[in-house]
Amino acid sequence: MPKRRKLGNPLALAVMVTLGERPMHPYEIARLLRQRGKESSIKINFGSLYTVVQNLEKHGFVEVAGVQRDGNRPERTVYGLTDAGRTEMHDWLADLVAVPAREYPLFETALSLIGALHPDEAAELLRERLRALEVHAAGLRGVLDQLDGELPRMFVIENEYQLHMVRAQAEWVRALHRELADDTLDGIDGWRGWHETGDTPEEWAHLEEKFQDFDPAEATGERGEDG
Repeated sequence: MPKRRKLGNPLALAVMVTLGERPMHPYEIARLLRQRGKESSIKINFGSLYTVVQNLEKHGFVEVAGVQRDGNRPERTVYGLTDAGRTEMHDWLADLVAVPAREYPLFETALSLIGALHPDEAAELLRERLRALEVHAAGLRGVLDQLDGELPRMFVIENEYQLHMVRAQAEWVRALHRELADDTLDGIDGWRGWHETGDTPEEWAHLEEKFQDFDPAEATGERGEDG
């Protein structure tokens, strides 16, 4: 499990990686992150970037490296990565690459609660999602085709990963939608009956008692430090 860190905002990591190239002022950091398309992989609030830099400075990961003056424009403070910041950046990034972290995607949340929707409505909504995923995949493919040969592959691997994950999700959603549409999903009769009659299906009645001692998080090794 990755260690607890003083800062948990991925934008802080992106700032440290960018400053690892050379000292910069926050405006230049924001420009480079936008230019390099990092918004597609990192939730970036450029309005809070100065606050992120200040927090990094407070923890000793960045420091003032100088002041820039360009003509009559106001002075700009330039920040550089400290030795502690370089170590933190390396260790944090290494943890993210090596150690699977339990994330909580909103779609997974929706799937865990999808029984609250009528199965016919769920099928229609999944079909709608599938169309959106196909459009997204086409867009990502277009970006990769446009950049092919223009950039070394190492600069687009996150886009490749996004495309792979979108295609995998689309394939899974397509299969689930087919089971719902064909009424072949295991348990769909009880699901449909619950919505249409309001009565708890008989086959569901004893599930709580049967699995009262079963802990999926413990079984999969995902029980967190605070669990």
